[in-house]
Amino acid sequence: MNFASDNVTGACPEVLDALVAANDGAAMSYGEDPWTARVQMRLRELFGKPDLLAFPVATGTAANALALATLVPPYGAIYCHRDAHINLDECGAPELYTGGAKLVTLAGEGAKIAPDSLAEAAQGHGVVHHVQPAAVSITQATEAGCLYSPEEVAAIAETARSKQLKLHMDGARFANAVAALDLPPAEITWKAGVDVLSFGATKNGCLAAEAVVFFRPELAESFRFHRKRAGHLFSKGRVISAQLEAYLKDRLWLENARHANGMARRLGAGLAALPGCRLLVPVEANEVFTELPPEIVASLTAAGVHFIDGYFGPGVQRFVCAWNTRIEDVEAVVAAAKTTAGALRSSAEVAGA
Repeated sequence: MNFASDNVTGACPEVLDALVAANDGAAMSYGEDPWTARVQMRLRELFGKPDLLAFPVATGTAANALALATLVPPYGAIYCHRDAHINLDECGAPELYTGGAKLVTLAGEGAKIAPDSLAEAAQGHGVVHHVQPAAVSITQATEAGCLYSPEEVAAIAETARSKQLKLHMDGARFANAVAALDLPPAEITWKAGVDVLSFGATKNGCLAAEAVVFFRPELAESFRFHRKRAGHLFSKGRVISAQLEAYLKDRLWLENARHANGMARRLGAGLAALPGCRLLVPVEANEVFTELPPEIVASLTAAGVHFIDGYFGPGVQRFVCAWNTRIEDVEAVVAAAKTTAGALRSSAEVAGA
């Protein structure tokens, strides 16, 4: 029962079957293969953007860092939430691949940034002593499992334009966001003002596959050089693109995300109903953040449930559901927590008597 992350899962059968099929025979190298061409066409159809440019890479860190390196000069500033993956979990990759650009972090509930805080921070255009405002990066769904509405994305984009900033979206859990919002992908990306999207797939059923999607093709001119220098232009590019093609076929990406989201809602509701337990934020995608009594944390650990205790600080737990999370595992977690919660209540009643 592993709820530590959606990275702990393997690839879904459709993706593995596609890899086996793509392995047969010969194909041109370095992205000149039919799979890569089809993925670009499929993404153009999905987003309703016929001039979109997409570049497969193998990891989310590469997608984010290389996208930002294309948008931002070495003396630039990248504005992001203080809990953003690019700030806390990428070991300085954005700074490395931009050649030294500075991450400027902002606060905000639910790991979301607000237009006003962005406008206040993005100062110093033309001042030689300051890093130059260049880009803003938001995460959809956020690191706290929350969602940006189309209106919220558009408001950030409007502020970004007024400050001459490019807008990047980290979509490691983009599928979960689209499934939860039940909107066409275009509505929360380029139609709302997003310039570049890191389109995640690894967390949602792929083996190792992401895509950097440029909604403004003129911004992609240098990306191919950044990708080559970073070692993400794979000679056998079909093994990345075959995963993405299968992932996008027959709405598999959305079905996987809907399942993960549904399991998270069920888990969150079950835990929140127990005495002494509470949700820190509403369950909007596939992550559940809780404050559980130490006794329940200990009992779940003893029962073999894997989750992160101490996420965002002491006493905060994170549970993540995935494309293949089993309903019986969710019910087992809730049942184990319920047993301990009942024992705690009985002890409290005896002590009160």
